Amino acid sequence: MYAIVEIAGQQFKVEENKYIYTQKLDAEEGSSVEFDSVLLLDNDSTVEVGAPKVDGAKVTGKVLGHVKGEKVIVFKKKRRKGYKVRNGHRQQFTKVLIEGITK
Repeated sequence: MYAIVEIAGQQFKVEENKYIYTQKLDAEEGSSVEFDSVLLLDNDSTVEVGAPKVDGAKVTGKVLGHVKGEKVIVFKKKRRKGYKVRNGHRQQFTKVLIEGITK
């Protein structure tokens, strides 16, 4: 059983007892979260597609922690002008364990 869920403007394929990394959520470690915007639900090859959401379906999960992603280097240069800028960025993510998918 799996579902396609919209979390913070992005779509994720989720299954029970699997981890996902989403954009940072305003939830504390150890707290449970609930996602109502289920776009597709597959239960043993019975596919139910929402228009735009599946009625009564929800996904519950548990926040395991807040982590940072890989460092991305942003380098800018203009040739023959002596202009060089180097910046780094690390995106913040929330690690969520999917506990259940219900209809």
